Amino acid sequence: MKYKQSFQVDYTYEVHFTHNVFSSDNETLKDVFGDTAAKAMFFIDENVYKSFPTLKKDIQHWCEEHPQNINPCLPIHVVPGGEKIKNNFSIVENLISAMLEGGICRHSYVVIIGGGAVLDAVGFAAAIFHRGVRQVRIPTTILAQDDSGVGVKNAVNFLGSKNLLGTFAPATAVINDSLFISSLSEKDRLAGIAEAFKVALIKDEHFYDYLKVNSDGIKSGDPLVIENLIKRSAKLHMDHICQNGDPFEKGSSRPLDFGHWSAHKLEALTDHAISHGEAVAIGICLDMLIASLLGMVDLKTSLDVIGTFQKTGYAIWHPALEQKNEKGELAVVRGLTEFKEHLGGRLTIPMPTRIGEMTDIHELPVNLVKESLIQLKELAGVCK
Repeated sequence: MKYKQSFQVDYTYEVHFTHNVFSSDNETLKDVFGDTAAKAMFFIDENVYKSFPTLKKDIQHWCEEHPQNINPCLPIHVVPGGEKIKNNFSIVENLISAMLEGGICRHSYVVIIGGGAVLDAVGFAAAIFHRGVRQVRIPTTILAQDDSGVGVKNAVNFLGSKNLLGTFAPATAVINDSLFISSLSEKDRLAGIAEAFKVALIKDEHFYDYLKVNSDGIKSGDPLVIENLIKRSAKLHMDHICQNGDPFEKGSSRPLDFGHWSAHKLEALTDHAISHGEAVAIGICLDMLIASLLGMVDLKTSLDVIGTFQKTGYAIWHPALEQKNEKGELAVVRGLTEFKEHLGGRLTIPMPTRIGEMTDIHELPVNLVKESLIQLKELAGVCK
């Protein structure tokens, strides 16, 4: 005999858009915490803290001004920024120790202020501490505000593999504060907007047209253009997560990973010298050419997309794409195997069928990858 049960768990989370969340008259956090005088511990990305050196004082002042919403007694922690926070598991242990020492419980909040890597690592620690405590994400990069920060995943790198350890743990709330992206360099700005291009190309033709028409504004950092694209990209990402029937990725189809099979490998091949967003831009261009060779989109469309990336300021080539392993094979091709393993054993690569629409393919001959790399190098104007 056997018993069988089934149950469902409902998740609800909000994404807020504001400016200067820690201004004493800003009530966004008040709405998130409610009138419970909740205990909260704040973790700040060291790179953000360098750009906003008064941030600790601003947080403390906000807490002191709102004692009905938050217990302001806990220390504020500055944590390593960038990929290094995800590469050293002892940092995760330190995060958990800080939560334990602070008396964080399942009714407390962990507030994470930082880029995608910090959101990932601190979010992972919060997700496994006491089997999961409430987290509030305050993304500080465009990449995190328009993509990763509004998602439901947390992860750290382990044993040399990207995001090998992780959880699905939706935040209680996400707060996109435009103040934090005002200080971003062009390089960091473009790195984040690559994911907006990605979701536009597979989900929303009109959004791609907006990005294309406003390529100059994107490159120059026009605040209104950036604000609009963040909101639209975040909405498309949220809609996919919540409406496609597979929020925790139990299946193999992952449309939001368009351009990512080679991007993840390229990041590793450069030892993360290029950012995730820069790698995704190159990966998208490569997959557009592959889609043309497969007859899925016409070459004119692919060239239009690649030209738009170039006009917006993206590099579409990196010499690591030509690296070879000890057997003389292109190292980037290993990305197909790693992608397949991460998906559970079946290769599933999203590919466009036209701007705004896509389908999955399950085979990708290596010769097509090689031919597309040759084409991409030529389009980038790189001499042999």
